[in-house]
Amino acid sequence: MEGEADVVVGSCSKPCGPLEEYLIPDYILKPDVQQVIVDHAPRCPVVVFINSRSGGQLGSSLIKTYRELLNEAQVFDLSEEAPDKVLHRLYVNLERLKMEGDILAVQIWRTLRLIVAGGDGTASWLLGVVSDLKLSHPPPVATVPLGTGNNLPFSFGWGKKNPSTDQEAVKSFLGLVKHAKEIKIDSWHIILRMRVPKEGPCDPIAPLELPHSLHAFHRVSSDDSLNMEGYHTFRGGFWNYFSMGMDAEVSYAFHSERKRNPEKFKNQLTNQGTYAKLGLKQGWFCASLSQPSSRNLAQLAKVKVMKRPGSHWEELQIHHSIRSIVCLNLPSFSGGLNPWGMPGTRRAADREFTAPFVDDGLIEVVGFRDAWHGLVLLAPNGHGTRIAQAHRIRFEFHKGAADHTFMRVDGEPWKQPLPTDDDTVVVEISHLGQVAMLANEPCRSQSVNDPSLLSPAHDSHGDDKEDTAEEDEDEFEDGRRKFGAADTFKLPDEIDIAHLS
Repeated sequence: MEGEADVVVGSCSKPCGPLEEYLIPDYILKPDVQQVIVDHAPRCPVVVFINSRSGGQLGSSLIKTYRELLNEAQVFDLSEEAPDKVLHRLYVNLERLKMEGDILAVQIWRTLRLIVAGGDGTASWLLGVVSDLKLSHPPPVATVPLGTGNNLPFSFGWGKKNPSTDQEAVKSFLGLVKHAKEIKIDSWHIILRMRVPKEGPCDPIAPLELPHSLHAFHRVSSDDSLNMEGYHTFRGGFWNYFSMGMDAEVSYAFHSERKRNPEKFKNQLTNQGTYAKLGLKQGWFCASLSQPSSRNLAQLAKVKVMKRPGSHWEELQIHHSIRSIVCLNLPSFSGGLNPWGMPGTRRAADREFTAPFVDDGLIEVVGFRDAWHGLVLLAPNGHGTRIAQAHRIRFEFHKGAADHTFMRVDGEPWKQPLPTDDDTVVVEISHLGQVAMLANEPCRSQSVNDPSLLSPAHDSHGDDKEDTAEEDEDEFEDGRRKFGAADTFKLPDEIDIAHLS
């Protein structure tokens, strides 16, 4: 079949040019289009999804450029058409054509790659759709950084700065996509369940109808196996992180402000500056003074983990000063920082931990006390408070001093009401399969199956050398550690304080 692909049936909406190796003929994308003969099958067929509302005006400009270089029918504006409808239509058509013996359809089915341009929430939206379709041969995904944090693109070597949108820049990116390697990453399933309240709402509250937050997190149907009578159950998925506490609260305020005043959020630098101001305004740089102890995680919830499949649930003892917790799948958070770091072997507490592999079925759980604690990530081998690595994690919220908290999944925040009576709100995260990403060099994400990680030189990345300088847990209490005391510590010029939400 491979050798028969030189002459195939198809049609193209514009003359074949230098980018013909990426073009998909119309009849593959549109079932009602007449077939015609073309000379060659594309070597790297792509379908492109772009959030025109991301990156200020960059999203719209990028759509225009891609449509100039490719078949317009293979470039989609996510504000006009959802990716689940696009991919469902495409794969139904591909299966029909394959059954009819269409060679080009087989080639495209085998080699198709997806490109998504937007923020982390947009990228996660597409990953969720690919997972939900349960395809026998799911296409790998490349991400274009058009958001503020851009953790997903950064984790796989696509950078974190918003890209140029001219034709040469897009051609260069397509070339990288063609040669990118595939890497599997873990998918994580999240369930939130609460009893139907006697009065008042209990639904997760999005910041002024944030576009995609409720795609990742939505109410299950009455016939879903997870549904329980008398309870509201929500389910979703994530690929980068779930977080709760101060960072999610700042993110919620940022998204709300951007929704109210979109004209003020036209570029990445402005967005980062606004993020920093909101963090300062809400007092997270002096949380021990400005935030009540009822906001500490230990006061809000019991946390339990299942460290390996089939093992028992264990309750974690969370330090009373922890105000934010992150369940991390990828080595990038808040614009490229790595909260987990590389555990060493000198400290007894770290010996049970491994490097943060993206395909090992484990999620890293990290805690922070305030925004100043986050600054330790800028130091060599810096990291947050490592709490656990787990296959499953469960948060149980009981009636307490706080009536709500803030949560965030892959950049999409919401305000979560908490129990006001004797009931319990449960959030449970569990491993659920894998998806394929496209990785460019340098790729920060590491596979547990990568043979290069077995070399002795890899051990030098651990933080053993810094362990002797680490202070005891109590010295961090109430955010009193004095950063900048060492001559070697200073903020790099390229680091913006907005990344430390």
